[in-house]
Amino acid sequence: MSAHSHVTPTLRLGLTGGIGSGKSSVAAMLVKRGAALVDADAIARSVTAAHGLAIPAIAEAFGADFVTPEGALDRERMRTHVFSDPSAKQRLEGIIHPLVSLETKRQAQAALDAGHRTVVFDVPLLVESGRWRSQVDRVLVVDCLVETQIQRVMARNNFSRDTVEKIIAAQATREQRLAAADWVIYNDALSLQALDQLVAALPIQPL
Repeated sequence: MSAHSHVTPTLRLGLTGGIGSGKSSVAAMLVKRGAALVDADAIARSVTAAHGLAIPAIAEAFGADFVTPEGALDRERMRTHVFSDPSAKQRLEGIIHPLVSLETKRQAQAALDAGHRTVVFDVPLLVESGRWRSQVDRVLVVDCLVETQIQRVMARNNFSRDTVEKIIAAQATREQRLAAADWVIYNDALSLQALDQLVAALPIQPL
């Protein structure tokens, strides 16, 4: 018997989906069942928030004008700058991504140390980034019709149709996400109860 024979196998599950797909609802349902959640988007926001870990490097690379008086990334100014200078996006990601990667690994290890058997990595741009697929065992895609995405985000965020369509156009297509998926939950005309039943049916118990 090996020294590791008592260790419970763990699952690193990549969770993704387009805006308005219901990905956050699925993440919450997995957590309710005992999975640990590592939210890459939340980590990225935290490192660019007031006095976040990325702020000194952002100020050095782009100038103090890109930091608000509160000490956070000036997102509006950066968005405008990136639009006019495509290389700025790469430089910004070069600062943020290594910090997100470190914190992601730290949170995942803490979850495993705490006894969680399933760690869910909620990564909105999992397919687009190209670097995430090798870091997870399985990819779960939450899918729905593009028109459903548009209607949900317009209602939820009070965005114009044009704004939502631009956000969707900047993300991977449904076809690209589905091609990367091991498992798919089709969340189009489902109630939360029906969605929860599909989550319960995923072959990843116990969590």
